[in-house]
Amino acid sequence: MQYRTIIVEDDPMIARLDRAYVERDPRFQVVESFRDGKRALQWLQSNTADLALLDVYMPRFTGLELLRELRGTAVPIEVIMITAASDRETVDALLHLGVSDYLVKPFSLERFQQALDKFCAHRETMAAAGGSMSQSEVDRLMSSPQPAAALPKGYLQKTLELVRSCLREARGSLSSEAVAARTGLSAVTARRYVNYLVEQGEVVSTVDYDTGGRPSRLYHMCDRSMGN
Repeated sequence: MQYRTIIVEDDPMIARLDRAYVERDPRFQVVESFRDGKRALQWLQSNTADLALLDVYMPRFTGLELLRELRGTAVPIEVIMITAASDRETVDALLHLGVSDYLVKPFSLERFQQALDKFCAHRETMAAAGGSMSQSEVDRLMSSPQPAAALPKGYLQKTLELVRSCLREARGSLSSEAVAARTGLSAVTARRYVNYLVEQGEVVSTVDYDTGGRPSRLYHMCDRSMGN
């Protein structure tokens, strides 16, 4: 399943950036993009979407006006604000209207991905709950996910998780070339990330001399990391 996503942003450069970031995540599909809130509202009156990436400052119909209209007519869509509006009054009004997350421009890819992950966690919790929710499920729904520890410059959390998953699922050790083949990463990128995990103590590196040629370095998750 992919979450149907719309972008409501009057700046073409930011709209393209939003689309590029969303489309990096296979859980999402951008179905429409609008440059003002009025057109987005008209489209949503006869079409469905799961998520809107919404700016505040737009001509004809602001993001705040659009969100008030959507909530007033009970259109079932979640909203992530992506905006330069950071004054207390606007932020407070939008939070009271139940936005899923609030990103202040300029934003990083890591922070954008965190907003998408939060949206997915919310949807998955609701789907798993069925007809009623336990206290622990409600608590999990109400709590905000803890931000991941900052990575060194040039590393992405999503790519790191991809490499972790590959090594966890492997039956035995893998070379960095094998990690690259399984994840679709370049050999250079895969090598950087597995070596980073070695430095963090999550992965063990060994050398295979039984290759019939040049020795090969192999990697596998250490036992404590496999248990996490």
